Amino acid sequence: MDRNNIIGLVLIFVIFAGSFYLMKPTDQEIKQEQALQDSLRNVREGTVVSNATTKPVDTVTAAIDSADLSSPFGLAKRGEDNLITLENELIKVQLTNKGGKVKTVELKNESNFDGSPLYLVEGDNNGFGFMFNTSGQNINTNDLYFSTVSTTENGITLRLNYNADQYLEYNYSLQPDSYNLKLNVQAVGIQNLIDLKQKTILLNWESTLLQKEPNIKSEREKSTIFYRDNEGEVDHLSETSDDQEKIEKTKVEWIAFKQHFFSSILSSKQPFENADFSVALQTAEGKVKHYKSTVELAFNTQSNNQYDFNFFYGPNQYKILKAEGKDYQEIINMGWGPIRWVNQFITVPLFNFLDGFHMSYGIVILILTLLLKGAMFPLTRKSYLSMAKMRVLKPQLDEIKEKVGSDNPMLLQQEQMKLYKQVGVNPLGGCLPMLLQMPFTLAFFFFFPNLFELRGESFLWMKDLSTYDAPITFAPILGVNHISLMCILMTLTTLLTTWYNNAISGAAANNQMKYIGYIMPLMFFFMLNSFPSGLNYYYFLGAVFTFLTQVIIRQAIDDDKILAKLEENKKNPKAQKKSSFGSRMEELMRQQQAAQKNKKK
Repeated sequence: MDRNNIIGLVLIFVIFAGSFYLMKPTDQEIKQEQALQDSLRNVREGTVVSNATTKPVDTVTAAIDSADLSSPFGLAKRGEDNLITLENELIKVQLTNKGGKVKTVELKNESNFDGSPLYLVEGDNNGFGFMFNTSGQNINTNDLYFSTVSTTENGITLRLNYNADQYLEYNYSLQPDSYNLKLNVQAVGIQNLIDLKQKTILLNWESTLLQKEPNIKSEREKSTIFYRDNEGEVDHLSETSDDQEKIEKTKVEWIAFKQHFFSSILSSKQPFENADFSVALQTAEGKVKHYKSTVELAFNTQSNNQYDFNFFYGPNQYKILKAEGKDYQEIINMGWGPIRWVNQFITVPLFNFLDGFHMSYGIVILILTLLLKGAMFPLTRKSYLSMAKMRVLKPQLDEIKEKVGSDNPMLLQQEQMKLYKQVGVNPLGGCLPMLLQMPFTLAFFFFFPNLFELRGESFLWMKDLSTYDAPITFAPILGVNHISLMCILMTLTTLLTTWYNNAISGAAANNQMKYIGYIMPLMFFFMLNSFPSGLNYYYFLGAVFTFLTQVIIRQAIDDDKILAKLEENKKNPKAQKKSSFGSRMEELMRQQQAAQKNKKK
């Protein structure tokens, strides 16, 4: 080896030695790299490391990262929010890999009151996730990042990995022309992470409802959580105030986050247990209410678990909800008792039949009113005929009152009942037919404010039959900032009908009855001013037809003939047969007389 080679080798050695010395990592860098390698090893092995030692200030970030990565599902705590879209003819669903949940749901054929797209679920205003404890830490899948396993035209599979053999897998599928989004959850190996004593797993679902209707006050009053238990009973939380309820004795089959005209409904093949619901009013502008439901699902710690859910995102339209076959239609308030029966078995079928002709809803309401008034005509005529009998008997009743005097009310009633018996008249004959019509009148009070079909539909000057018409607006006075023109027309027509009814029945002479008849329509004006114009339109038509019916019947009734018939009844013993009401009244008066005599003794 010559001198040049020796010099070259020496120089190479010096260069390597110098590079090693100059590029040697500091003690701090060595510790950071060791912490990172330990964290990655702990994640792979599923172990948790407790870091209790004090870190230098410049290694705090590294320490936080290390603790985060070394925790259960540590790698899933970081990621980017990626969106996946599923859509059909009715809805457009955007899923996010953060939480593997639904992020937005747009109803394609609907819009908000201001014309903007209508979202039932929107952004960060909702949450959905399983909650459980593993390795001493609480896990909420709503906050973890899923990875995409596979996609199809109508579905996607997302996976939350603990390791290769332990994971949660969400399989979403959306069928054509449907409001239903199906979710199948596979919990593989997760049972090995949970305490053997734990028999259930928690599921949390919550959402903040945003304004969709022009009258947010009414929207808040018609929005709440509904649920159906495994005994078939549908119940709900308060619509008008904050409320909370825990269902412990029965299991729950579905939960509905109902908003006036739209709902998100979660159902499950595996019933929910120990359901805990809460509703909280939101006073911020544009917000309606916040819903939260926490439920438990049976969890088998001996094998893998599977859950089958279904999300319904759609309108509160009676025929659509009923077609789902799960009693979803029960979330629509149709009234109570006989009122609900009238709406369910008469009003809804009749309205759907008329709706099939694709007419303006103003015309549909007109025809609906005509049909129902026509069906009620026999009862109406009977009521007016009874009122006519009382009218022609008024002179004789006045004679009895003058003869007996007003200081002996018991004897006065007996003499009046004697006259009623002789002529064969039931003094309540005019009231009973009217009472029978009340369920039909009140049924529409619940039907129209909850009728989805009227939403956004215009008629005449009314731009939206599902809310009030407000041609006159002003600064708020006692919470009112408008006057409904249709409500004014309804009130004026009702006052006219009351005046005419008092005139033909003789009630105008009774000042007390007269004033009550006029006060009630005025009270209803202030109550109905903010109600849907479709409801006021129906009541307006009803008042018009009632007035016309009274005029027609009044012209057809001959008071002289009625009086002659009653006088003839006095001579006919069969006509004098007492009604059950008359018998009870006479018996009651006899008892009162006997009681008074005993007091005098």
